[in-house]
Amino acid sequence: MAATGIAGVLGLTMPAMAVGAAEGDALTPTQQSALDLGLQVAPKGGGGAASLSPAVNPNPYLANLPDISSADYWSWNKKMDAAAAKRADSAKLAANRQAALAAPSVPPFVYDEQEPAGVVGTNDSHPDAEPIDGFGTAATRNQRVRILGELAATAAPATRAITTTEDQGSIPLATDAAIPATGGRVTTTSVLGDGPHGSAGTGSNDFDFYEVELGAGRTLTASTIGSPSTTDTILVVFDAAGEPVAANDDASFGVLASQLSYKPPAPGTFYVMVGGYSSDPLPADPNDSGSGSGGADEGNYNLAVASQQLDADFYSVRLRPGDTIGATSGGGATGLTVRTPAGEQRVGGIETDASSLYPPTSPLPGGGNTTIAYVAEEAGWYSVEVSGLVGDYEVTVEGYRPGTQGDRGRTQTVLLDFAPGRVNTGTWGGPGVRSVSPFASFVPLWGIPRASARQVENKVLAGVKANLDAELEAGGLNPNVNVEVLNARTNPELIGQENVSHIYVAGTIAESGISTIGIAQYIDPGNYGHQDEAIVLLDVLSAPAGPASSLNTFMTAASDRVKFVSAAVSNVVAHEVGHTIGNYHTDNADEVGNMMDSGGANFATNLYGVGPDGIGGTADDANVAFVTDTYAPVEGFTGLENTLNVSAWAYSGR
Repeated sequence: MAATGIAGVLGLTMPAMAVGAAEGDALTPTQQSALDLGLQVAPKGGGGAASLSPAVNPNPYLANLPDISSADYWSWNKKMDAAAAKRADSAKLAANRQAALAAPSVPPFVYDEQEPAGVVGTNDSHPDAEPIDGFGTAATRNQRVRILGELAATAAPATRAITTTEDQGSIPLATDAAIPATGGRVTTTSVLGDGPHGSAGTGSNDFDFYEVELGAGRTLTASTIGSPSTTDTILVVFDAAGEPVAANDDASFGVLASQLSYKPPAPGTFYVMVGGYSSDPLPADPNDSGSGSGGADEGNYNLAVASQQLDADFYSVRLRPGDTIGATSGGGATGLTVRTPAGEQRVGGIETDASSLYPPTSPLPGGGNTTIAYVAEEAGWYSVEVSGLVGDYEVTVEGYRPGTQGDRGRTQTVLLDFAPGRVNTGTWGGPGVRSVSPFASFVPLWGIPRASARQVENKVLAGVKANLDAELEAGGLNPNVNVEVLNARTNPELIGQENVSHIYVAGTIAESGISTIGIAQYIDPGNYGHQDEAIVLLDVLSAPAGPASSLNTFMTAASDRVKFVSAAVSNVVAHEVGHTIGNYHTDNADEVGNMMDSGGANFATNLYGVGPDGIGGTADDANVAFVTDTYAPVEGFTGLENTLNVSAWAYSGR
């Protein structure tokens, strides 16, 4: 079939074969700033039930989206929270846990906090963490511990009410909270929309700023909880230079009020901004009250702002390389953070729980206020920080060896399927069994003869194998990576077999009913599910030049098309496999290119490997790899994710 005929069958047109300015990333600078702060910029549940439809909004934790500004995290977090609670109480999870324990008849042990009740300062840092000697994955230790403690009440700051006067829409016009450096608390009732830039004025958005002085050791807290339930607020903290340093949209799943805490590295003056939620919610210039983009929510709100000393409790647990730990918090504990023996933050979360994305075979815990998971990189004492509200709490920490270590004598296989024919898209929430076009049909859309399709397939296969085998063993901390990457065309007998993950590299959004470049079935820290599925769709990747997500945007006559296309597709495949072996998304807008960078901006450099010349398939192309990078802020986790280590231990042969 001629190239134009193929394009017609797929509903596409042949790309212009010239590089151009990348289009399709419609984020404004302030929207990107909002995402960097962890604020969603898509409408919340605007489509009702349709907002969770994969044709409109596939799960953004699992999907590689062409445009991250369309991701409705608010709706998905509500759904995932309910699913996590159901999973936490399931008989299936209890059975998985018992099967993964070296001594299944041994119950978890209880550790009581040693800091005296009502006292702060004895276990409030990584160096002062209380060691829990009995915990560990070694045969002589218990793999599960329940930590019972209390976040002590410090001296309550004096509270007073303040009044506000418009215009307070910028840092220079901020209302002075007049909180002493030693601490204090103010409350107020005010209105979003009553200023000169509200909907009755210029319409560029009404922002309310409050100036707060923070002394040494003090934490800034702010909350709009108690506001009318119809007012959708956001809270942002700016430093004295006008840089945003912390933000919150929703205090918990499904709640429109906001709440945050921020402990600065040094004392100083800070500004709390109350704004209304919108798709572009930040001022372009916090020193200019008229620099908003319009469209923000308006209404009455109640605000409490305080400067105070807060208790935090640290516990240390001894881990071995490859140990996979899961932790959940309950009671007054709303935040959990894991630090390495050197004190470097690895993963943290506040009111974050993505445990419903674990496969049905995972033993890792979930539910509660916050759930985190971590794969240890080295031997030593790691700290677990507990933070949150005043009061009693319970934290569960469980540790297991990687799932593949129980498969002695068997190798996990990643099976790439370039011509599956029919695929059950219901695996990822799609409409069911659908026919999908084979990989070969898209090859001419990249300006490569269809006769070279097998050559490109083989190079994609080799690229995925390098990403998942040689590079992990060479750079990871597990010296015994044990995985095979095979082609379903030559190994059809492996389809559906145990220890075989099936990755489809075929089809389009229209054919699958899933609006994404790729999507994985699970996120599986420790790799306890060995028959995962993922799909990489090809219509976005082969679209005409222009969008940042299309490979054609970065090819010219100077490009080695086969080299570039095969490398880029292999990276997209490895990205989806990366989810199935335990990696979350990393920040796509920072300077670190990572195989697990989320969709949206920077496709060219962060996932496709386009070099400084801006042209794919030339000598300066970069090797995209699993590396250490910050978590994607909008997904709720904080710290640095070592995706190289997570991936290497996922395929542990011993």
